[in-house]
Amino acid sequence: MRREEILRGIREVAREHLAYEGPVEPPMRLVEDLALDSIRLLTLAVAVEDRFEVCLDPEDEEAVATVGDLVDAVGRKLDEA
Repeated sequence: MRREEILRGIREVAREHLAYEGPVEPPMRLVEDLALDSIRLLTLAVAVEDRFEVCLDPEDEEAVATVGDLVDAVGRKLDEA
């Protein structure tokens, strides 16, 4: 799956599960730019895992600070599958 497809899926998840209407771009920080608190971060992680049928490891989740980091983490998991 290409990076743009993963990004599109993350945008859909943000709209559907977080009611986020703003832009979702790779350099954006999840906490600072998207204003996600711990509950919304967990909601995003679970919804992304469901959407792409992957399971992010705790190490992956700790390393994800931006939308681009999340795209990369999902891409790695899809490549492993």
